Amino acid sequence: MQSCESSGDSANDPLSRGLWRRGQPRVVVIGAGLAGLAATKALLEQGFTDVTVLEASSRIGGRVQSVKLGHATFELGATWIHGSHGNPIYHLAEANGLLEETTDGERSVGRISLYSKNGVACYLTNRGRRIPKDVVEEFSDLYNEVYNLTQEFFQRGKPVNAESQNSVGVFTREEVRNRIRDDPDDSEATKRLKLAMIQQYLKVESCESSSHSMDEVSLSAFGEWTEIPGAHHIIPSGFMRVVELLTRGIPAHVIQLGKPVRCVHWDQASARPRGPEIEPRREGDHNHDPGEGQQRGEEPREDGRGEDEQWPVLVECEDCEVVPADHVIVTMSLGVLKRQYSSFFRPGLPAEKVAAIHRLGISTTDKIFLEFEEPFWGPECNSLQFVWEDEAESRTLTYPPEHWYRKICGFDVLYPPERYGHVLSGWICGEEALVMEKCDDEAVAEICTEMLRQFTGNPNIPKPRRILRSAWGSNPHFRGSYSYTQVGSSGADVEKLAKPLPYTESSKAAHGSSSKQQPGHLLSSKCPEQSQDHNRGSTKPMQVLFSGEATHRKYYSTTHGALLSGQREAARLIEMYRDLFQQGN
Repeated sequence: MQSCESSGDSANDPLSRGLWRRGQPRVVVIGAGLAGLAATKALLEQGFTDVTVLEASSRIGGRVQSVKLGHATFELGATWIHGSHGNPIYHLAEANGLLEETTDGERSVGRISLYSKNGVACYLTNRGRRIPKDVVEEFSDLYNEVYNLTQEFFQRGKPVNAESQNSVGVFTREEVRNRIRDDPDDSEATKRLKLAMIQQYLKVESCESSSHSMDEVSLSAFGEWTEIPGAHHIIPSGFMRVVELLTRGIPAHVIQLGKPVRCVHWDQASARPRGPEIEPRREGDHNHDPGEGQQRGEEPREDGRGEDEQWPVLVECEDCEVVPADHVIVTMSLGVLKRQYSSFFRPGLPAEKVAAIHRLGISTTDKIFLEFEEPFWGPECNSLQFVWEDEAESRTLTYPPEHWYRKICGFDVLYPPERYGHVLSGWICGEEALVMEKCDDEAVAEICTEMLRQFTGNPNIPKPRRILRSAWGSNPHFRGSYSYTQVGSSGADVEKLAKPLPYTESSKAAHGSSSKQQPGHLLSSKCPEQSQDHNRGSTKPMQVLFSGEATHRKYYSTTHGALLSGQREAARLIEMYRDLFQQGN
């Protein structure tokens, strides 16, 4: 950091300087996705004026990315609002007239095929055969019965037996397989078809969970994820409209795009001395020297702090600017945290938080949009699902790189065609998605066309006129789509990931932590005199806060989980400074 300079620009406007003298905190938010924007909006609405958002990429929205092609909008990232009853994303979109319902009833029947309430899923085999509707319905009922059993291990505290390896995939595959084999009414041919369908359903489930394979998803924790009741919805004009609604009221200067962060230096006061000191720079002062006639400690500096005071957090950017702060809200994805946590925080993260980062899972779910001149599927078909008959006895969902395409579980039909044209949306996840991301558009379009010809039995299907696909796994700003509870992890790891730094003994006592646990949940709001002590002999609490979908115990992997997590971290700071703002009023 010796070659980097520090910027105090956000403290240079007179209003901010005046408020700081009364204790106005400076907050830096890392990331302009749903979590970061929700936190920023909540803080600004409650009177915080010194808030800066640092976004590494050239756009806002995070894992929401709507792309307009012609008159249609396609979602490379978040697509559906899952459930309506109490869902903040739903209420925000509904209040602004953005919604279209895509499923009936209290929950989706079609699992991932949520574009339309109409039509049926067409299950096709690699031999060009369509699986009879009655066979599909029988298998679907059986699979859903077993799926419901997977929820009970957490919800009812059922013990997990050793045979399942605490894996959703292993348990589901073996349970469904045994039930199929024990069915006296099915022919051997029908049984083999149903056995092959297990792998297809698990591929769909893996895409929904954004795991490489359901074998990697924790059985004992699976039931903790909570589904919000109500129909699923899409936003025809684009999910980015929700992002735009969140940015209303956020001044343009607050969000800095193309501003990647290299390192968060926290706990600066208690860590001194620890190398070269970097102080906030006053406007027009490039040498960090006191002005003429001013001695150290005589008067407050332009940023409102005495010379003997130090910012608790310094946010070092890739361009070498250093942004000082009282609090930083980190919203980076779990995928980026896994790659960068060891160098991104100084001092390093506590051992229990590092362990949580390692234990929790994140993988990649990608979409492949194919646009055709004319539909080759029937009007009753809402999706084409691929079943490989030679996978009836398979116990793995991992393929060699050259066979990455076998992980594509199927293609949904985008509906209505009047809006989208004749477009299919394919799904692929895990390591095979990363291989797909390395291929060029021409190669992916060619392989997908060959698959469609093979599974439909129609050799005359033309190549698509256009292809559009996501690449969340290789994107350095995300390194994956969304999180899941990996085998060996639990909701407790989500809580540990969300816990603010530094950990404090007072928070340990307030939350009844045992002596065997690492200290540190939210600092009790009953200690405002400690909360508002700007480094006068004590460590400032809540210097680094964590939000993002991976930090929400019930709603991880969702847009509403991301938004709520941002509001949660903002609420911590709002409560911490409640007395300050009440005095200001």
